[in-house]
Amino acid sequence: MSFWSESVFPRFLEWSARDNAELKELRARALAPAQGRVLELGFGTGLNLPFYPPAVTEIVAVDPNPGMSRIAHERMQALGRTVEHHQISAESLPFDRNSFDNVVCTLTLCSIPNVTAALEEVSRVLKPGGQLLFFEHGRHADASVARWQDRFDPLWGRVFDGCHINRDIAQLVRAAGLQMSGVEHPPMRGPRMVSYLYLGRATRPAA
Repeated sequence: MSFWSESVFPRFLEWSARDNAELKELRARALAPAQGRVLELGFGTGLNLPFYPPAVTEIVAVDPNPGMSRIAHERMQALGRTVEHHQISAESLPFDRNSFDNVVCTLTLCSIPNVTAALEEVSRVLKPGGQLLFFEHGRHADASVARWQDRFDPLWGRVFDGCHINRDIAQLVRAAGLQMSGVEHPPMRGPRMVSYLYLGRATRPAA
């Protein structure tokens, strides 16, 4: 892992996102239905921690970046929250099938190298009827904007630690066998190429 990815980018992410009111509102909305045992993919610096509702009884978190993990542990201590933290990637999870009530992803699916494998793992570890709760940015519904996303995606990924701006999040979630319970595209300030949002839930079928 490069110096930029491990040492610089985590601090940049923390500085840019920690006090952003729009992001705070979206995190709160995404996590509001969470309950029971929850797995969070791409835990990052732990920015979601203040928004977990009381109905959540256990938080298990995964993130491969040690620089993110260091800041996350500082936040856990500051908030007095206990989290079972694993410094691993999401493509191969060491958890049993049917072991989580919810999986949470916020601004994470854009950056996982093999996002298809990660979402298949989400489907595997969710209990039947369990839900993926997500808030992501991705491919714009306007085809002209999407074409510009395709053009800029390689450069964007190099600067922003593997982030992709052109992934169709809803399509990827459905392809993993999850049933979309609802998805909306709330507005967010910023360039159209990087501010098209997906906020929603998807359910693992009961059978």
